[in-house]
Amino acid sequence: MSPYFFDVATFAIAAAIGLVAYRPFIALLRGRRAGQVIQAELPSEHQAKAGTPTGGGILFVGLAILGGLLATLAGHLGAWPSVAGLALGGVIGLADDLRKLRVGSLGIPARLKFPIQLLLAVPVAALAYQPHQFGIPFALGWLYWPLAVVAIAGCANGVNLSDGIDGLAGGLTLVALLATALLLPGAPAGEKATALAAAGGILAFLWYNRHPASVFMGDAGSLGLGYALAAMAIQQGFVLLLPLLGLVFVIETLSVMMQVAYFKATGGRRVFKMTPIHYTFQLEGWSEGRIDAVFWTVGAAAALASAAIARL
Repeated sequence: MSPYFFDVATFAIAAAIGLVAYRPFIALLRGRRAGQVIQAELPSEHQAKAGTPTGGGILFVGLAILGGLLATLAGHLGAWPSVAGLALGGVIGLADDLRKLRVGSLGIPARLKFPIQLLLAVPVAALAYQPHQFGIPFALGWLYWPLAVVAIAGCANGVNLSDGIDGLAGGLTLVALLATALLLPGAPAGEKATALAAAGGILAFLWYNRHPASVFMGDAGSLGLGYALAAMAIQQGFVLLLPLLGLVFVIETLSVMMQVAYFKATGGRRVFKMTPIHYTFQLEGWSEGRIDAVFWTVGAAAALASAAIARL
């Protein structure tokens, strides 16, 4: 039987389970009063979203972990780095989500959260360490460890920062996961199963996260996906291609870093109207649908370019 059958089946089954499960799961979140807390400085369109259930990422993270574990039980290798990434990133995100619900929109302070992210990225980097697979023209040696750890934490924060427009982070991550599993060469079967289970779950999530969203993924989803995506790219030996593979995540992160640095250096002046940069486009009059379409297109083009470079 063609291996593509199992790829399609994994994706389709995860999507079907997600489509059926999300409605009662959203009702559960609503019953638990897990409503999104909206920052006061966000555009007026976002204030109406206050109270929308958040934590929808818990379901697709769970589906992806299940897919990876089932693939491992079936004898397929390679799932553990991405499964660990989903679990550890998801735990950090869940703790942040719970704190936001209890004490406000800021969640865990960045000065505490980022060191925790770096610390929990270490076991993920260790599981993803495959020196014989590195498709790069030089040996990283000891540089692998700081590079991999920063890449994992940075990817997680990039996905998290992109999660501000209905459908944006989900669509971008769906594209990146499909490219990593199907277009980059050398994805082991276990990793592929995890990625496709995650992609199927995200597709189901997007049905309910499309504008106007009935549920948000929350940090449990965005940080889990970021950890896993980085782990998959690292395991295949393409850590240096990760910034291109997740180009929109990089742009979103850089816009925040530029804004903060310029604001501090100039005593309050700004480069952009608001960051992450998708908010600037919204303040310029772009609809959420238009932002999604443009950002997804850029993400898809970057993913295709990364795949082409990987195959050179």
